[in-house]
Amino acid sequence: MNADHTGRREAREEGEAAQALLSKSRQGSAYAGGEPILEVRDLVKHYPLTQGILIKKQVGAVKAVDGVTFDLGAGETLGVVGESGCGKSTVARLLVHLEQPTAGSIRYKGEDITKLSGRALKAVRRNIQMVFQDPYTSLNPRMTVGDIIGEPYEIHPEVAPKGDRRRKVQDLLDVVGLNPEYINRYPHQFSGGQRQRIGIARGLALNPEIIVADEPVSALDVSVQAQVVNLLDRLQAEFNLSYVFIAHDLSIVRHISDRVGVMYLGRFVEIGTDAEIYDHPTHPYTQALLSAVPVPDPMAREYRERIILHGDVPSPANPPSGCRFRTRCWKAQERCELEVPLLAVPAAFRDTDSPARHPSACHFAEEKRVVPPEGTLEPVPGEGGQEEAADRAAERAEEAPPGAAPEAAPDTAPEAAPDTAPEAAPDTAPEVPPEGPAGGDEEPPSGSSRVS
Repeated sequence: MNADHTGRREAREEGEAAQALLSKSRQGSAYAGGEPILEVRDLVKHYPLTQGILIKKQVGAVKAVDGVTFDLGAGETLGVVGESGCGKSTVARLLVHLEQPTAGSIRYKGEDITKLSGRALKAVRRNIQMVFQDPYTSLNPRMTVGDIIGEPYEIHPEVAPKGDRRRKVQDLLDVVGLNPEYINRYPHQFSGGQRQRIGIARGLALNPEIIVADEPVSALDVSVQAQVVNLLDRLQAEFNLSYVFIAHDLSIVRHISDRVGVMYLGRFVEIGTDAEIYDHPTHPYTQALLSAVPVPDPMAREYRERIILHGDVPSPANPPSGCRFRTRCWKAQERCELEVPLLAVPAAFRDTDSPARHPSACHFAEEKRVVPPEGTLEPVPGEGGQEEAADRAAERAEEAPPGAAPEAAPDTAPEAAPDTAPEAAPDTAPEVPPEGPAGGDEEPPSGSSRVS
């Protein structure tokens, strides 16, 4: 009996998934040729600063978002990165109309949603959903999972009739990798990764076309982050979703994004494909961000030039004149103080086919590969720190005895004695800590104890 029910349910789910995918492809067919599904132009959000108790007077404004422009295509993922406080989450709330913008426009399929209200805004919100950052506070602890995921159906009853809602909620739990029998459980009975899956299921309930994910993995463990990112990848391919993916982790953003926008103090300073931003950055701030990313390849790590930014991020209530990054930039000149750089392709790359030919808001933009590709020994021309590292590597290679691994110098990789490490030959385990005993059988110093 249970087997028959399971078989019927799986067949029904396959049919509904195929119908949903076909419906999505038809809806997005008009934008498959490259026309954006979401257009953001000169988006501004200023929070007023007031003074007084009875009679309040505005004395300034916090410029959280100050002129953001980008497009989002159907089925595309736009990653947004930047330091805390640069305005990423404010952009996310503006896109789903949780905040009213001070100026600018947000066009969904050609219609400016900033001017909508009532039923018209309600209809648009069905197609633009959000996954929130904190999986612990974004779920109501007094509601069951079934009520949380099914709540959008109360607002949009045309999507699912009352008699069909329980089944749809169970189907959504199955889609995000949770047991449908958990429908009557409460949020406190789930782990952080499971709670984020519940939030994703809630975002999928109305079959949206755009999902704004505001740092959906920042509060999760690394292994759980990978599961959630892979789930988002699978759902995008299955339902033809478009993502605005906001995160701090640059490696995760590169994994999931088609294009990447870098924000600093309320504005985009550089935008391009993932290869253009990560391998051919032209803005100094982007280069500084990439230099701080941990590099797993020891060969590439040897040639990385670490860029240290001095000073603090200026206050958005009083941003610097001209280029907002000039107070921390090593290239800053008088022009940076007087002129605001436009987010456009730098003049030096406009007539070239270089990957550096992408918009960058810098008067003195130039390509700089911060981290060479994995496995390469070629230093980047013009970068003294990497040339010095290459010279040191060449000297060590000359001093190394024949047959030794090139990345390990003789004085930092002593040969392990056979009786202390018989399973590790010198040529198979070249990386040994530079100091201290090679084996683990040495007796601890007097007065200490060994924990077994």
